[in-house]
Amino acid sequence: MSNLLINALLPIALIIFTGYLFKHMKFPTADFWPKMDRFTYYVLMPSLLVYELAVAKIDVSHTVNLVAISLSGIFLVLVLLMLLKGVFQFENRAFTSIVQGGIRFNTYVLLALVNALYGAQGLVLSAIVIAFAIPFINVLCISVFAIYTREGTFSLKGFLTTVVKNPLIVACAIGGLLNVLGNPLPTFMLKSIAIISHAALPMGLLSVGVGLELKHLSHAKKALIVSSTAKLVVFPLIAYTLGAWTGLSGMSLSIAVIFASMPTATSAYILAREMGGDISLMASIITVQTLACMGTLFLIIPLL
Repeated sequence: MSNLLINALLPIALIIFTGYLFKHMKFPTADFWPKMDRFTYYVLMPSLLVYELAVAKIDVSHTVNLVAISLSGIFLVLVLLMLLKGVFQFENRAFTSIVQGGIRFNTYVLLALVNALYGAQGLVLSAIVIAFAIPFINVLCISVFAIYTREGTFSLKGFLTTVVKNPLIVACAIGGLLNVLGNPLPTFMLKSIAIISHAALPMGLLSVGVGLELKHLSHAKKALIVSSTAKLVVFPLIAYTLGAWTGLSGMSLSIAVIFASMPTATSAYILAREMGGDISLMASIITVQTLACMGTLFLIIPLL
C-alpha cells in the first residue's frame, strides 16, 4: 500500500509544484496560466467527464448511497463550523472563508488521485458525486455570505443559472445522458473526446500549483487551523463514520473519504472576492490545505 500511495500522491504533488514554479518563472508568459486554467475548466475537464460517464457501467444503488453520504458530510461540517464560530468569535468576513475552506473541494486533485488509485471506475463515481456536490455547496456558501456579510443573496433563478452554466455539471449531465442512450456517438467522435480528455488532469494540477499563494500564510493562524482541521481531519472522519454506518464499503467508501479529504477549491478565492469575504485568509487556507493534504492523505488512505 505504501508504494501505491507514493506512486499515486508524489506525481500529483510534483505536478502541482511544477505549476507553482512555472508561475514564478513567468513561463511561458504571465498571462498564459489564467487563460489555460479557463481552457481546462471549460474544455478539458468537461471532456474527461463526458467520456468517462458515457462509457461507464454505473451501479445506481452504490452511487445513491455515496452521494447521500458526501452531501450529509458537507452539511454536518458546516453545522460544526457555525458552532465553533460562537466559541472562537471569528469575525464575519473571516468566517465565510473558514466555511469555504471547510466544505469546498478541489476537483482536479480529487479526479487525479481517484484515477491513480481506481482508474476509470473510480473517476465515474467521483464525477457523479461532483455533479451533486457543486450545486449543494454553492447554495450553502452563498447562504453563508448572505447571513454573515449581507453581500450575498440567494435566489432560485440565480442558482439555477449558475448550475446550468457550470461546465462540470453540464458535462456530467451530457455524459450521463449518453450512457442512458447506450452511447450513440460515432466511434471517431468518442475517440476524439478521449484524446482531448487526456490533457485534463495534468493541466488541472498545474493550475492548482499556479494558484498557490505563500505570501499570505501568516494571516489569521487560528482561522487557518480551524478551517484546515475541519476539512482535512474532521470531514474525512465524518465521511468514514457515515459510510460504515450505512454499509458503504470497498471503493465507494474510499471515494467518500477521499472526497472529504480534498483541499478546498481555488475557486473559493473568486467567490470570496466577489461577495466580500476575507480574500487574504482565503488564499492562505487554499495554500495550506493544498500542501497539507498530501500528508493527511498518506495517513488516511492506508486505513481504508
